[in-house]
Amino acid sequence: MSRKALATLAGLLTLAASACSSSSGKSDGPVELSYMMWVESQVPAYKQCADAFTKKNPNITVKLSSVAWAQYWQNLTTQVVSGTAPDVFRDSVAYYPQFAKNNQLLDISEFVARDKVDLGQYQKGLADIWVRDGKRYGLPLDWDTIGVFYNKDQVKKAGLDPASFGSWTWNPQDGGTFEKAIAALTVDAGGRRGTDPAFDKEHVAVYGIAPDYNTGALGQTGWAGFAAGNGFKYLDKNPFGSKYFYDDPKLAETIDWFASLIKKGYAPPYDKQSALGGDAVLQSGKTAMVMAGSWMAKPYLDNKTLDLAVAPLPEGPQGRRSPINGVSDAIYAGTEHKEEAWQWVRFVGSSECQDLVAATTEVLPAITTASDKALAAHKAAGRDVQPFVDEAKAEGGTFLLPVTDNADKINEIMDAAISSVLLGTADSKTALPAANTQVNALFQ
Repeated sequence: MSRKALATLAGLLTLAASACSSSSGKSDGPVELSYMMWVESQVPAYKQCADAFTKKNPNITVKLSSVAWAQYWQNLTTQVVSGTAPDVFRDSVAYYPQFAKNNQLLDISEFVARDKVDLGQYQKGLADIWVRDGKRYGLPLDWDTIGVFYNKDQVKKAGLDPASFGSWTWNPQDGGTFEKAIAALTVDAGGRRGTDPAFDKEHVAVYGIAPDYNTGALGQTGWAGFAAGNGFKYLDKNPFGSKYFYDDPKLAETIDWFASLIKKGYAPPYDKQSALGGDAVLQSGKTAMVMAGSWMAKPYLDNKTLDLAVAPLPEGPQGRRSPINGVSDAIYAGTEHKEEAWQWVRFVGSSECQDLVAATTEVLPAITTASDKALAAHKAAGRDVQPFVDEAKAEGGTFLLPVTDNADKINEIMDAAISSVLLGTADSKTALPAANTQVNALFQ
């Protein structure tokens, strides 16, 4: 989402708290729940859940709709303020704190306790994300980690053995074996590779990697795993810490390394790719590798024009670390159908629904047993997504993205600072500490 859109979102969120329903929360007659998501490709999977839910609850139907991410949050915020929000909507860790702060989400703690929902069935750490000040605002639906998707044909032409990718290493000084692979995969207009002293970095035909430059303050599909593997941590506690550490030299080293890839010609210039995105560069055949989340496994590994595979993130000085993230469904505080909305949220958070979703392989469900079924379904379809699962199961192999107030403002500040370093217009050791001071001032 753009900085302008985030700023608009922040302004709208502070306009008003949601209207409170005078309803008892349960209706006597038939109820149609409105349910909004942002991933169109996932609608059929959750339609299966909706059909199964209505079969068990004939009095309740669920009307699904999808809005693209670029418009989702601004539309939703407008609806929340005007009292026209969906009964239930897909929620993100980046946005729910502000909704919760403004009392626009329904606290489901009593429902969870009443119906004895097993919070231990979910992937470790995911259930904790959705709790603020003792109130719960969601149940985990899925999870994702980050991997490196690579073009198998280009890897073969470079003479690299993909079996070695499972043990590649990284450090911010020379990039380790990961940078060596990037260099070997980079090809200039004359056919020379990045490992050739005669390589022409000014005329590159294929980049070794196209990093995601649009990752803001989180770096989820970009620098996050590398920084964490270098010893960086975002803030004093998570969720809801109040002191950030973007001034950590370990982060500066990491961002500098990404900038060095641009300078060496191994990665596209920031000003040429940032608007386009790494996916477009990959699809055009202009890069050999991109970093992306497990949610891209199905579209990438089923690609009809490119032969792609996935490897884990490289191991850093302090180990291999991947951010782990997930979504939940939130109940609008102003819904007139609180009980019915909870029944739907509970069902989507149950193994009955998540097993159905697992069979579609659209996501890796949050319930561990359902996640195992999704892995088996991927394997049956000829997709190897094991690197994502191995990262999630490794002891200390994952970390949560920060969940705090002021996410939109933090994103704006840090995106500008990191972008300036990648553009080469600012020094990381100056820009990042200055930005960190601005971020922490938001909590004073």
